[in-house]
Amino acid sequence: MNIRILLVDDHAVVRSGLKMLIDAQPDLEVVGEAADGVEAIRQALELKPHIVIMDLNMPNGRNGLYTTAELLRSMPEIKVIILTMHDDEEYLFQALKSGASGYVLKSSPGTELIQAIRQVYQGQAYLHHAAAKKVIEGYLQSASHDHTDAFQQLTDREKEILSLVAKGYTNKEVADLLSISAKTVENHKANIMDKLNLNTRRDLIRFAVKRGLLDFDD
Repeated sequence: MNIRILLVDDHAVVRSGLKMLIDAQPDLEVVGEAADGVEAIRQALELKPHIVIMDLNMPNGRNGLYTTAELLRSMPEIKVIILTMHDDEEYLFQALKSGASGYVLKSSPGTELIQAIRQVYQGQAYLHHAAAKKVIEGYLQSASHDHTDAFQQLTDREKEILSLVAKGYTNKEVADLLSISAKTVENHKANIMDKLNLNTRRDLIRFAVKRGLLDFDD
């Protein structure tokens, strides 16, 4: 089964170029296009894509961040990749806050977007390394003392599991990688969340970004 993709960008020429790039891949298929947030949500509900490629800057008062958050409230199973010219850390942080699973710059080679699509489809996050490193640098400088102390309380195995979970691996995948049971992974995750005072996987990913635990060059 091909990975079904919806393109959302207010520039027709950009959508056309993306469609040519994506449709040239044997496992990918563009099933629809939208020029604004309202149309994006309508088409997503109708076409049920696996991945939405979302621009940040769009008309009608519904930018990519707003549309991403609204879309995921209705269809949380969909994965959103932000495709933008902005490498500013605040945009990246807001994209993650909105629920995006990927962040790719328009200046990146086409192969990077293809890699991002396949990686996000597999349940992992994909962040363009240049933008992500800016976030890491910023948050490392402002990370709270309490969280720093809490991180030091984690065991080596908990730090290892924290990094893998934050990269998007499932409990079973982590268990297979570390040769332990999925139940043991779940117990470690519960301990990690308790020690770091975190409540959700999204909180865990943000913490991992702040600590520089994710290698975005992989």
